[in-house]
Amino acid sequence: MTADGPRPGDEASALPAIAFIGPMAAGKSSLGRKLASRIGRTFADTDRLVALEHGPIPEIFAEHGEGAFRRWEAEAVQRALTPGAVVALGGGAVLDEGTRALLAHATVVLVTVDERAAQRRIGGGDRPLVADGIEAWRRIAAEREPIYRELADTVVDSSSTPMARLVDQLEAWLAERGL
Repeated sequence: MTADGPRPGDEASALPAIAFIGPMAAGKSSLGRKLASRIGRTFADTDRLVALEHGPIPEIFAEHGEGAFRRWEAEAVQRALTPGAVVALGGGAVLDEGTRALLAHATVVLVTVDERAAQRRIGGGDRPLVADGIEAWRRIAAEREPIYRELADTVVDSSSTPMARLVDQLEAWLAERGL
């Protein structure tokens, strides 16, 4: 509170962060950005934060390896996951134990997507871990699924539901819980 009254966003600082997790191509960034705009909170995309600081993700994988990327990703999550923020995490961010501990203090939204929709979304992309196509996506998604489910407070599926409708659903879900 300032002498002029509360500043925009002050009320959000008392609320837990909202973290979007899920497999690659689920739409975490799009959904998170739209929800943050709708409810007046800041938005961060941890993949984008890593890329801004260290360069394009495919180049990071090629030049430094997945281990370096995961370290930088965990650092980005730690910086971004502040009270009141809306944060989209990369699909593999949940593999880090420290990140999972931070998510225990956040409202976690698992965004799922079916294989057909994921294949459309990753086609021709530059995602290093799925360069081999949908088979790699399927294997990675299956390996991470138990972690995603364990961390999630709620689940939405982006396979065929319009983003605007998912934002409506999440906004109502958050309001019901005073978040």
